[in-house]
Amino acid sequence: MTLRDSRGELSRRTFLRATGAAAGTAAAATWLVEADAAPEVGAATPPAGFKPLHLPGRIVKVTKGNDFPSLMQKNQLWPKPEVARSMLEAALTKFTGASSLEAALGKFVHKDDIVAVKVNGIAGQSGATMAVNYELILPVVEGLLKLGVPAKNLIVYEQFGSYLAGTRVGKGKNKLPEGVKAVVHSNGDAPMKAIKVFENIKTKYVRQLTEATAVIDMTQIKDHSICGYTGCLKNMTHGSIINPQDHHRHQASPQIAVLYAHEILKSRVRLHITDGFKIIYDQGPLDKNPKRRIPHGAVYVATDPVAMDTIGTQIVDHARKENGLKTLAQAGREPTYITKAAELGLGVHDMNKIRMQEVAI
Repeated sequence: MTLRDSRGELSRRTFLRATGAAAGTAAAATWLVEADAAPEVGAATPPAGFKPLHLPGRIVKVTKGNDFPSLMQKNQLWPKPEVARSMLEAALTKFTGASSLEAALGKFVHKDDIVAVKVNGIAGQSGATMAVNYELILPVVEGLLKLGVPAKNLIVYEQFGSYLAGTRVGKGKNKLPEGVKAVVHSNGDAPMKAIKVFENIKTKYVRQLTEATAVIDMTQIKDHSICGYTGCLKNMTHGSIINPQDHHRHQASPQIAVLYAHEILKSRVRLHITDGFKIIYDQGPLDKNPKRRIPHGAVYVATDPVAMDTIGTQIVDHARKENGLKTLAQAGREPTYITKAAELGLGVHDMNKIRMQEVAI
């Protein structure tokens, strides 16, 4: 079912008709998704003849032993490069059935794609250790280059310089391969025309997203003080628009869902890689209290952001209970936007239908 009318708009009438079946007309009326006019930036299409792999409800989790310090660099909370690479390759090859990391990436990305890798480093600011790790980002970039994606057609992006610095990309010897740029948009690099995505609030998706034909989302598992949980969906939505601060009302639900559901974003995201070496189970998304950050020692791969965020929320809730805290729902911060995203057809939220394969290497 399409949500677009004859002009390409996400109109009020078509949105209500489409969502009414899933959530009831009264509930859907509060989720209004409406563009001012058909945006000049539309859905991305894969290169001719290429169909990216998409497996709703499926997740692969890879671990390596149960001794967390053995995964990390000496006296640091960053993974050893060879460990991160091997865990990533195991996750991708198990998920796709391919024989190598680059062949696995080729199931999602074509060499003729323009590729953006959206990382997450907000919690790694000011020397904190909670961010998507450079050691996981580098093999993704190198794998895409081996696949045949030209360096000029490949970027790594974040919102702000301090967030990118949190990933340690570009710090010291942590360089990206020649020709691959690491860029920030500072919530302002967005030449497209503004559109209404929820209520009467206008926004724009940033150039780094709209100029790509394929996006790889690299995120984490974290508590969020406003919306309860932040993972795949929110990293892409609030990390790729010009005014994320305007989309946090009522715990960012359903804003995260509707921002992701727009064809500008949804059509571009091909793969989600979750850096689960560490998680934050409370007082997130910043890494201000090291006591709320715990080892997890895993890498996850999925094409379904709803399924991965459903699992991520369970991981956070389990850690909260283990540490004597209320669940997110009991604390009044249940991430209901994940349910909304499922109702918009963005993925699988029913635990009975999510298939997570756990692999130990």
